[in-house]
Amino acid sequence: MNDWPEGWSGDNRGNRYGGGSASAQPESARVMRQVRRPASGAYGGSGPSAPPYGQNVPQQPTYVDGQGYGGDQYGNDYDSGYNTGQVYGSPNGGGPGGGYQGEPRPRPNWRRRIKWTAITLVTVMVVTSVATYFWADSKLHRDVDLSTVIDRPAAGDGTNYLIVGSDSRAGLSSEQKKELHTGSAEGKRTDSMMILHVGDNGDTLISLPRDSNVTIPTYKGSTSGKTYQSTGRQTKLNAAYAEDGPTLLVRTVEANMGLHIDHYVEIGFAGFANIVDAVGGVTIDIDKGFKDKYSGADFKAGKQTLNGEQALAFVRTRHAFAASDLQRTKNQQKFLSALAHQVATPSTVLNPFKLYPTMSAGLDSLTVDKDMSLWDLASMFWAMKGVSGGDGTSMNMPISGSTGGNLVWDKAKVKTLVNELNNDQKVTVSGD
Repeated sequence: MNDWPEGWSGDNRGNRYGGGSASAQPESARVMRQVRRPASGAYGGSGPSAPPYGQNVPQQPTYVDGQGYGGDQYGNDYDSGYNTGQVYGSPNGGGPGGGYQGEPRPRPNWRRRIKWTAITLVTVMVVTSVATYFWADSKLHRDVDLSTVIDRPAAGDGTNYLIVGSDSRAGLSSEQKKELHTGSAEGKRTDSMMILHVGDNGDTLISLPRDSNVTIPTYKGSTSGKTYQSTGRQTKLNAAYAEDGPTLLVRTVEANMGLHIDHYVEIGFAGFANIVDAVGGVTIDIDKGFKDKYSGADFKAGKQTLNGEQALAFVRTRHAFAASDLQRTKNQQKFLSALAHQVATPSTVLNPFKLYPTMSAGLDSLTVDKDMSLWDLASMFWAMKGVSGGDGTSMNMPISGSTGGNLVWDKAKVKTLVNELNNDQKVTVSGD
């Protein structure tokens, strides 16, 4: 056997591996201070020849300070440090697995996670709400200019909405007109008219019969801008709408009642049916069954869910009743209140697949005044829902008799009613 390489000596080590030298030589024993070299002559060289196998085996290189490969039968310590994870120089080992133990994983910071989750949810809700607002606002048809209405009464406390259901057939195909029993008459007429007063002392919904006897006042033409002087002509209330549209209707209501109208809202046949279908139908309890070939109504008594076509027939029917217009206005109030209640249920409001189609159908179908905001529209909607829930008053315009087939308002009661509305007082007047 050859002598122990000179590279192990402390004086003749040459270039050191890992010590900044470009040479690829291993480090010497002096550099690797933890390694012991065997006694001189143990493996030949100038010393005696190697002993036979198994006899006086020389001491093998070991690591000092207990950092070798653990002990053996010769007393050498060979503890490599695997138990302490120091093999690769890491004080606490190289991580889990592989036979050595790593540092414990830090506990998740749940407070931080909850905080950022809440921030994300709030951000999404704000962005969605803002986007929904601008989307809804862009769909409103602000086509009615109430600033052209002349000689208006002073505004009182609270807010007064004139809500009109017209028989407009715009957008309906011939097949739809047949299905909805709307007929094919040209132009628009008002099938229903209501005043909704929203105030601090309870909300009031007042139906104005379309056959109400009114005087057409002096008014300004909506398209011509020309002023038409009153001749004292008396006619049905819905004739004012047919003559010059929403602005003359508002002017006529204000002149005959003495009540200032703040906002105007109109919906046509198609829009009404679409809203009912979008919300999944409206459940209503019908006191007494009735049929009407003109509207297509065919209802039995009892609680039932009406689709758009059936709902339109229900609110339009008047030929089936003895007091035709008064009973129809009651049915209209009843159904609109039920519709408002249905739209406001959690199953609609919390379900985007139902809420957005309902909003879209309603907003596409509404015609409002130029000053109407989404806030005003929401206030009107919630007031109608409140009336249906018993938080307000629902009534017909007080009637004292009739003339020429038209219904005559009770002037004394109307005066008291208007005074209470203007002062935002609880209504004490009742109608038929």
